[in-house]
Amino acid sequence: MATDSPRRPSRCTGGVVVRPQAVTEQSYMESVVTFLQDVVPQAYSGTPLTEEKEKIVWVRFENADLNDTSRNLEFHEIHSTGNEPPLLIMIGYSDGMQVWSIPISGEAQELFSVRHGPIRAARILPAPQFGTQKCDNFAEKRPLLGVCKSAGSSGTSPPYCCVDLYSLRTGEMVKSIQFKTPIYDLHCNKRILVVVLQEKIAAFDSCTFTKKFFVTSCYPCPGPNMNPIALGSRWLAYAENKLIRCHQSRGGACGDNIQSYTATVISAAKTLKTGLTMVGKVVTQLTGTLPSGVTEDDVALHSNSRRSPLVPGIITVIDTETVGEGQVLVSEDSDSDGIVAHFPAHEKPVCCMAFNTSGMLLVTTDTLGHDFHVFQILTHPWSSSQSAVHHLYTLHRGETEAKVQDICFSHDCRWVVVSTLRGTSHVFPINPYGGQPCVRTHMSPRVVNRMSRFQKSAGLEEIEQELTSKQGGRCSPVPGLSSSPSGSPLHGKLNSQDSYNNFANNNPGNPRLSPLPSLMVLMPLAQIKQPMTLGTITKRTGKVKPPPQISPSKSMGGEFCVAAMFGTSRSWFANNAGLKREKDQSKQVVVESLYIISCYGTLVEHMMEPRPLSTAPKISDDTPLEVMTSPRASWTLVRTPQWNELQPPFNANHPLLLAADAVQYYQFLLAGLVPPGSPGPITRHGSYDSLASDHSGQEDEEWLSQVEIVTHTGPHRRLWMGPQFQFKTIHPSGQTTVISSSSSVLQSHGPSDTPQPLLDFDTDDLDLNINKYLCFRWYVPKSDIQWFFFLISFYAAFLIFLTA
Repeated sequence: MATDSPRRPSRCTGGVVVRPQAVTEQSYMESVVTFLQDVVPQAYSGTPLTEEKEKIVWVRFENADLNDTSRNLEFHEIHSTGNEPPLLIMIGYSDGMQVWSIPISGEAQELFSVRHGPIRAARILPAPQFGTQKCDNFAEKRPLLGVCKSAGSSGTSPPYCCVDLYSLRTGEMVKSIQFKTPIYDLHCNKRILVVVLQEKIAAFDSCTFTKKFFVTSCYPCPGPNMNPIALGSRWLAYAENKLIRCHQSRGGACGDNIQSYTATVISAAKTLKTGLTMVGKVVTQLTGTLPSGVTEDDVALHSNSRRSPLVPGIITVIDTETVGEGQVLVSEDSDSDGIVAHFPAHEKPVCCMAFNTSGMLLVTTDTLGHDFHVFQILTHPWSSSQSAVHHLYTLHRGETEAKVQDICFSHDCRWVVVSTLRGTSHVFPINPYGGQPCVRTHMSPRVVNRMSRFQKSAGLEEIEQELTSKQGGRCSPVPGLSSSPSGSPLHGKLNSQDSYNNFANNNPGNPRLSPLPSLMVLMPLAQIKQPMTLGTITKRTGKVKPPPQISPSKSMGGEFCVAAMFGTSRSWFANNAGLKREKDQSKQVVVESLYIISCYGTLVEHMMEPRPLSTAPKISDDTPLEVMTSPRASWTLVRTPQWNELQPPFNANHPLLLAADAVQYYQFLLAGLVPPGSPGPITRHGSYDSLASDHSGQEDEEWLSQVEIVTHTGPHRRLWMGPQFQFKTIHPSGQTTVISSSSSVLQSHGPSDTPQPLLDFDTDDLDLNINKYLCFRWYVPKSDIQWFFFLISFYAAFLIFLTA
């Protein structure tokens, strides 16, 4: 290894440390050469491979105790610098797996590495939630690693049919969960461990790993996720195989039946292909022979699908805390205990879904991959039929088919990145409350309110709601245009009241549906491919045609797995190795950096710079956006056969063990218990009863300063400047001219403008006595008190005028 190599051994964990490398156009051209060396055989290239690399099967960004900002006390310090959570990356190889951590310093640190056969799924289990009534049976063994590998611990079970839980502290296997059918994925949070099977979901308690509930009514998907689910901090969403009317939530997917020209052509070609395939299958059934490439299972599957009563595209969301033990069954005879929402999301089978950080937004995709739907879930404490599911956005990728493999939100939920098996990551701007993304909503480091100060004081929201109700509910944001460019027949079916609108079955006075947010159709602002040439990073708003791209999925004839994650920038070290990181450097950017790792083991940090649309004639708060993306740093994390394994048991200063101890200590404090090894009783910071005790000193003053809030702010504009008031000009002919609050007369004057009086009377034709009492035309009150005295004076003058 050369002296300037970015890799070096770690003093803390004993693994490898990889420094970030600055990304330039030359380095991207070198990546193309490396790619050609990996793809083209050695006999054709004529150059030997410099370093052999192991084959990567899957990649994933993991959430564990190491980057848990809510329960790790290290990230709770106010005004702390350098305590941002690290990125945790898991890489699955054809032989074993690997875990990496990238702290804010930018140096990737290897935490775990084994070679014991192919691994289909793996998860680092977070510390569970426990209290006085619930204890953690594996507290001394944590952190735990759940692995689903080809050969189980028993050695007699079929491949991928068991989940083995290993202790990273002691290195021993503490639990093995056996199944009769293959396992396809693992999900976990601080409450449960979810094992995903072909058409079944099994949930286990995170403290005891005993079965808590299971679901057997899942709709299968052809891939890449055989049984897609989304697990949030408390809710679990999965694809249901039937739509039960009595449990159906209000709302769901919506759209229309208008399609683009490209979608029409592609749909016609698919219809022709389907018809020819059907004719061929009918001929083969009559003759008793099968054509090449068609198996009897495919014919049986097609024949069964026509007789199957299953309905694709249905989503069910359950509460893992309130759902009962045993089987979760959504039927007409079952109650709605634990069911949060039940609604239609697509016409085709659901392929992938993901919750945001808060769990209120859910993004779903189907097997076609044309459109991605963003739903806002508003629950009801009574039943799922009273819950509301608002379809906020339709994220339109394109008219060609693509399989989605990864979905991620930014931490402020203003950006969504959807990655497909073609290796492309599509970047979409959204708002957590819906509405059109614009300069006002996405050019600020913080999330802004749904309405600006001008919209609040002018009453524009009430006017918009009135216009929407007159047009019949939802409407396209652009008049005369379709609300969805997709040609899927879903949009025609979802609009019919008989199939998908259950307003008549439910309470029409549900406040969760009034008013419905307008459906927005958004196009991706950026499309990023990894890790090819620099020309693969394009933006849709420009007019320059991107250069030809090398698609790994086409060149290699296989799938191209990628994963994306938002996080604080770590490219400062790669670009300026001699400089120290500024304290507030991470707080100056509007959008966090986007990290994308590919199946070649290269992690690339992309900087995102939103700006107003360059072709806009005038820039305002409502100006559309465009995004400029550029790669800044890269890490080569792929393992070579020469690397040593890094297996437990680990030392006490290992980052995973330190994070597990910190989270468990915090859990003891929340439960009001004395942590193991604690020298004394719980302090005032760790007990809920601390507010009842008597405290004094500087800490109380700091505590009071943190809970102080502002309960009243001054008006954005005066009362008489609102749209409810009108000013009238009196003319001698008796005609009246109405001046509204939006007229140019009431607007602010520039330096060169000559101010005009608000009320212009013709004094030549008016009586002198009347003109004497109408002298108020030169005086405009500036406060509510002045208006009060002004009205009293005007009323007294009017009485004197009548009695004169």
